[in-house]
Amino acid sequence: MKTIIAEKPSVAREIARIVGATKREEGYFEGGGFAVTWAFGHLVQLAMPDGYGIRGFVRDNLPIIPETFTLIPRQEKTEKGYKPDSGVVSQIKIIARLFKESEQIIVATDAGREGELIFRYLYHYIGCTTPFVRLWISSLTDKAIREGLRNLEAGDKYDNLYLAAKARSESDWLVGINGTQALSIAAGHGTYSIGRVQTPTLAMVCARYWENRRFTVEPFWQLHIAADDGNGEVVKFSSSEKWKEKEPATELYNKIKETGTATVTKAERKEKTEDTPLLYDLTTLQKEANAKHGFTAEQTLEIAQKLYEKKLITYPRTGSRYIPEDVFVEIPKLLDFIGNLPEWKEKVNLKAVPTRRSVDGGKVTDHHALLVTGEKPLFLSKEDSIVYQMIAGRMIEAFSEKCVKDTATVTAECAGAEFVAKGSIIKQAGWRAVYGEEEKEETILPGWQEGDTLALKAASITEGKTKPKPLHTEATLLSAMETAGKEIEDDALRQALKDCGIGTPATRAAIIETLFKRGYMERCKKSLVPTEKGLALYSVVKTMHIADVAMTGEWEKELARIERGELPADTFRKEIEAYTKEITSELLSCDKLFARRDSGCKCPKCGTGSMQFYGKVVRCDNAECGLPVFRLKANRILTDEEIKDLLTDGHTKLLKGFKSKQGKSFDAVVAFDGDYNTTFVFPERKTTKKFSGRKK
Repeated sequence: MKTIIAEKPSVAREIARIVGATKREEGYFEGGGFAVTWAFGHLVQLAMPDGYGIRGFVRDNLPIIPETFTLIPRQEKTEKGYKPDSGVVSQIKIIARLFKESEQIIVATDAGREGELIFRYLYHYIGCTTPFVRLWISSLTDKAIREGLRNLEAGDKYDNLYLAAKARSESDWLVGINGTQALSIAAGHGTYSIGRVQTPTLAMVCARYWENRRFTVEPFWQLHIAADDGNGEVVKFSSSEKWKEKEPATELYNKIKETGTATVTKAERKEKTEDTPLLYDLTTLQKEANAKHGFTAEQTLEIAQKLYEKKLITYPRTGSRYIPEDVFVEIPKLLDFIGNLPEWKEKVNLKAVPTRRSVDGGKVTDHHALLVTGEKPLFLSKEDSIVYQMIAGRMIEAFSEKCVKDTATVTAECAGAEFVAKGSIIKQAGWRAVYGEEEKEETILPGWQEGDTLALKAASITEGKTKPKPLHTEATLLSAMETAGKEIEDDALRQALKDCGIGTPATRAAIIETLFKRGYMERCKKSLVPTEKGLALYSVVKTMHIADVAMTGEWEKELARIERGELPADTFRKEIEAYTKEITSELLSCDKLFARRDSGCKCPKCGTGSMQFYGKVVRCDNAECGLPVFRLKANRILTDEEIKDLLTDGHTKLLKGFKSKQGKSFDAVVAFDGDYNTTFVFPERKTTKKFSGRKK
C-alpha cells in the first residue's frame, strides 16, 4: 500500500477520486492500493519554553535558545493554559499508522515552503522512516494531478526547501518568544507581542503615520492659460513654476492678461511604447484587489485559495510573475477559453501571437504566475468572481500587443513665464483596450511649431496646498513589504528586489492580520492607522534592531539562499542566535522607557489596584485587572492632571487641540464608557432660534 498525504481534506478528496480510493474510513480514504489522508495545516509545532523545562517571562532565563527544538502536536488555548488539540492528536495517530503500514509515502501537501514543512515536521515527529516521494503540481485539475502522479519526484530533491522552511520557523520562534518576553518584562505589565516580520511591518505603518501627521501644509499658486487651436477648441497650458507667495503670481497673472498672446518655444513629438503588464503573483493580485475593490490581503488570499481548490486557477501562493516555455504553449488555448466567457467576448484577439513579456523560465520560482485553468467558473459569489475575472483579465492584458502612443509636449512663453501643455494620441491600443483605458487617455494637440504665436482665450490663477504622503493602505504596505520599505514604481526593479522583501507572498496577509489582532493598528476606510498601543510600542523599539526593515529583508534573502542550496542552514541559525541575543539585551534594557510613578488614583475598574504612570500609558498595578489608559488621543497627549480628572471623575474637562484621522481639529471631553474604554464626548452646540416674523 502507498499513502498519499494532502494538506487539506478537500484536496485529499480530489486525489482519492483520481486514484480510486473511494472507501471512506476515519481520517482517510482507501482503495486502489492507496490510502489518502490529510493534515489540517500544521499538525505539529515547536514546543513553547515550558516544553524545555524553562519558565517563561523570567529575566534570568532569557534569551531562551534550545540546542535542539522539540516538536509537539498543535495546541489550543484553554482557560488553564495550552493543551494538545484532541482532533489533531487523533489525526496524527491515524497518519502514523498509515505511514508505518505503507511501502511508500506520496507527499501532496501544497507545493511550497510551508507545505513542505507541514509534512516534514509531521514525518520527524512520528519518527517515520518510510521512503517518500513528492507530488509537485501547480493546479488541482484532474489533468495536472494525473500528470503529477505519473512524474513523481524524489523526496530529497526538496531537502533545501525544507531546511529553509525549518530555519524560518525556528528563527520566528527565537525572535518572537525572546523579544515578546524581554519587552514585556521591561514594561513590567501586560504582554507586548514582538515578531521578526510583524514589528518591522508595524514600524513602517507608524513611521508613515507620523510623517503624515507632522507634515506642514504649505500653500502655492499656479498660473494657467487657454489658447485657441484654430478650430474653435481651446488647449489648456499650466505654468512650469509654482509660487509660494501669492503676490508675484498675481503680478504675473495681470501681465499675462494684458499681453493676450503666447509664443511657442518648443514643440516635441515622439512615439511612446508601453509594455504589457506582467502576469499576477499573489502580492500584486492582493495589492490591486485592495486598491480597486477594497479587499483585504487576507480576503484576497482566501478567495484565491478557494478558486485553486475549485480547480479554477493555478497555485495562488506564488512569488513569480512569469511562466516557463512549456506553460506558454498552453496559453493560446486558455485565451480561447477566456474569450468565450461572457465578460471577455471580443476582448481577446485570437489571430494575434501572444506577447512573450511574461515568459521567462529563469524567473519562475517554486510556481509560475497565476493563470486560470480552463475549468468553467460556475456559481461563484460576487467576490470570488471579481478575483477570478481579475486573473483572466490580466492574462488577456499580459499576452496582448504593446500600447503605442504618439505624444506631444508644447512649451510656450507668455510675459516671461513658461507654460506647458501635453497630449497623446493612441496609435495602437494594445493591452490598454482590455479595460477600455485608452479611451480616457487621448488629448489631441494641434501641430504647432516653434515660433508660432497663440491667441489667448483665458487666463487663471489657482491656489493649491502641498500634501503629505498618504497613510499606508494594505496595497501600499504590501508594496513596502515586498521591497523592504524602498519606494520603487518600476516593475522590473521591484522584481529584482523580491529576495530582499520582508515576509513572503504566502505570509504577508497573515502578518498584517496579526497586527490587527494584537491591537496595534486598525482600518479607517482603506487607510491603516496605528492605535495608541501600536504607537507606544513603536516609540520604544523604533531605533532598535527588531524594527529594522532592511535587516529583516536580509534575513529573507538568506532564507532564499538556503532554499537554493547556496547557504548552510547552520550558518543562518548561528546568525539568528546572535541577533536574538542582541535584541533581547536591547529590549530588556529599555525598562527606563517604562519607568513608572504612582498617580495617587485608585483604579476605577477594579477599585483595588493603583493607577501607575508610565511613559505612554497609565495602567492599573493589579495584575488581574491591568486596566490601560493610553495618553495619546487623536494626536494629543493627555497631561497628568487631565488623566487624574478622567480617573477620579470618569471624564476630563472640555479639551482643545485634538486632530481627527482626516487632519481636522476638534474639541472634546475624554470619558470612560461602560467597559472602561476611553471615548470622546462632544459638547452640544448652542443653537440660536431665529424669529420667523409670523404672528400666532
